[in-house]
Amino acid sequence: MVSKLVFSTLDTVNVMTFVILSRGKFGLSRCVTHYLMSMSVTDLLIIILDLIMQRLPIIFRSLFWFVLKLKVCNIHAVLLYAVTDCSVWYTVAFTFDRYVAICCPKLKSKYCTEKKAAVIIAVVAVICCLKNIFWYFILGNGYHLLPYTWFCYITNQAFYTPLWSAIQSLHHILNPGIPFFLILLINTLTVRHILVANRARRRIRGPSGTGGQKDSELESRKNSIILLFAMSGNFILLWVVFTVNSIYVRIAVGNFIPSFASYIAGEIGFMLQLLSCCTNTFIYTVTQKKFREDL
Repeated sequence: MVSKLVFSTLDTVNVMTFVILSRGKFGLSRCVTHYLMSMSVTDLLIIILDLIMQRLPIIFRSLFWFVLKLKVCNIHAVLLYAVTDCSVWYTVAFTFDRYVAICCPKLKSKYCTEKKAAVIIAVVAVICCLKNIFWYFILGNGYHLLPYTWFCYITNQAFYTPLWSAIQSLHHILNPGIPFFLILLINTLTVRHILVANRARRRIRGPSGTGGQKDSELESRKNSIILLFAMSGNFILLWVVFTVNSIYVRIAVGNFIPSFASYIAGEIGFMLQLLSCCTNTFIYTVTQKKFREDL
């Protein structure tokens, strides 16, 4: 009941965030607003597709017995993995957009635009959908409602071939393996640029250049560093259990049934992964004073 209450609250947060963002009354650029709205939409879809349509039928099997008669599990899997990929890669795209805005002033006017953001969001969505179509053919269309990683039956043609293990490994490399690396790299470059710019600004202004007053530019850069660390740290911390357990299961123990400890770690990883889909947008927007006033 506690977990349902938590995720219901976070689900509401995503809806409220989207509504407030769509009004566009709290000072963010349309480019940033587009990214945040796309993140909130995909995160909301993950809660619906993963928690409500996958996890709850597994936990309350007696109440969802009719699900066994539905033959759409492979379609469900394609949609779920596609929106999960979108959520993660929108975070990467948004992080790169902020890097360009902060570190590349000459490129900012061309890249950080509403039109460019819309194009990137659409391209990411199309690629994620195309990338996950193969699940339709590998997974069967029937649910089995067992608390395992895969909630659909796996076709015999896929399960007994090396292709199955290769696809699972590639799936976890593309998400979240590469996003992990990219977010860390981009944020490291951004923070390095801000620190170098701050030192140069202090040297130019001198020890008494501000007359005892705070430097608004330095304060803005400081807030940018805190925000970047909050978002990237939140993503990495909440995905690390899922990622490490997935690597352990596929490399250390192969394809046989994992240990009880590995199963518990997997369930905790899934819970934290779901939690990460509810917090990134909220972390960013709650730091905006006008957003809090509108809320």
